[in-house]
Amino acid sequence: MRQRGRLAHLPAGAGSAQPPERRDLGAGQATVELALLLPVVLVLLLAAVQVGLVVRDQLLVTNAAREAARAAAVDGRPGAPAEAARRSGPLDPARLTVEVGPRGPVGSTVRVEVSYRVITDVPLIGPLVGDVQLHAAATMRVEH
Repeated sequence: MRQRGRLAHLPAGAGSAQPPERRDLGAGQATVELALLLPVVLVLLLAAVQVGLVVRDQLLVTNAAREAARAAAVDGRPGAPAEAARRSGPLDPARLTVEVGPRGPVGSTVRVEVSYRVITDVPLIGPLVGDVQLHAAATMRVEH
């Protein structure tokens, strides 16, 4: 019996919109949806991690190019730019390539190009993407 929009005293569970059997099916549906979407979400998360690692390495390669250009600008030794690039950060020297342009007299510029091969090793994503080749270049004025 209803009185002004209120339910009269009813036994527990009698006022719910769905019978108990329907509520149990809703819990099962949520579990199935989670089971279907979880792999997709996991792959997207791993892809985001791999992209983050490649971006980090690109920043390190850019820094290595700057350090190598600075070394080429102030130090006339042929191996100084490559040595500076290797010391600039946690890049694997075996995958790092440094090319130094011609070094002119004081006041001219010297250009250095650095390449680095990134091994994509995040599970599931790395084998799909393959290794990535990163490049950076820097130019500085020769000082000494």
